Amino acid sequence: MAKKIRVAVLFGGKSAEHEVSIRSAANVIAALDPKKYEVTEIKLSKSARWVPSESFFESIDVVFPVLHGPFGEDGTVQGLLKLANIPFVGPSVLGSAVGMDKDVAKRLLRDAGIPVSKFLVVTKNDPVSFVVAKKKLGLPLFIKPANMGSSVGVYKVKTKKEFDDALVQAFKFDTKVMIEEFIKGREMECAMLGNESPVASVVGEIIPHHEFYSYDAKYIDDDGAGIEFPAKISKTIQKKIQTLAVRTFKTLACEGMSRVDFFLKADGEVLVNEINTIPGFTSISMYPKLWEASGIPPKKLVDTLITLAIARFKRDAKLKTSY
Repeated sequence: MAKKIRVAVLFGGKSAEHEVSIRSAANVIAALDPKKYEVTEIKLSKSARWVPSESFFESIDVVFPVLHGPFGEDGTVQGLLKLANIPFVGPSVLGSAVGMDKDVAKRLLRDAGIPVSKFLVVTKNDPVSFVVAKKKLGLPLFIKPANMGSSVGVYKVKTKKEFDDALVQAFKFDTKVMIEEFIKGREMECAMLGNESPVASVVGEIIPHHEFYSYDAKYIDDDGAGIEFPAKISKTIQKKIQTLAVRTFKTLACEGMSRVDFFLKADGEVLVNEINTIPGFTSISMYPKLWEASGIPPKKLVDTLITLAIARFKRDAKLKTSY
């Protein structure tokens, strides 16, 4: 009998997405074949304490991080695992860091000729007034922390008061805040899988029943949004989105997995909204659903992700470390 692969599922974390991470991890664990994998659950508390706290590195073959948001999806844990010489699922340090920072990601995409919405970036020491933001981006506006996911701290604003209040709230989650133009269009999502030769899933559509796809719409309100996969779009538009998803994935130095979110305008123009390098794995999350619609069920998906992680580790282990 082949030896089981020892997998540590890492979840929780010092993030506003702590609870979402727990739900995602439960679904990842449920999809891991017990005949093939020996699973260790490693929960990070909100105070960043590791439970269990004893050393586990020597007894683990691969880590499956299911940490959403800062201190998990942003390259911090990935750097720790690289130093510990342990294979891990998902993008490495650079891809995780730039994917988490919406400001850096959008600038890289823009410079690569990939279409994105107009945006401004503000800090407390370098603010932007409502008048200036309105003049440059129009109304309504979206305000969000630069480093956060799951629509945490995201606000749609139309007035100066809403603008000022939203900035106060967004700055509670990050030191850098994005102000983005409102894009009137359909919300599309495409899942990515692979290392050097990534492939894109079918395209799915989010149909928010709230004013936008907020945290409540995603995780609290059972009727917060409708989901269609595959999306009801032409083959030409689907191919366009898939091609942009692959370009985005490569431009941002991602490997393993990611989910790329888009806006599809009425005239057929497609804009990249953002990338999620550790996308949700909850029972209603689009990443596993998109792959299932593409012919890869959850058990095969997690198996593929672990295989990709080990393959990358073996590839990188061949690199010289001395001169």
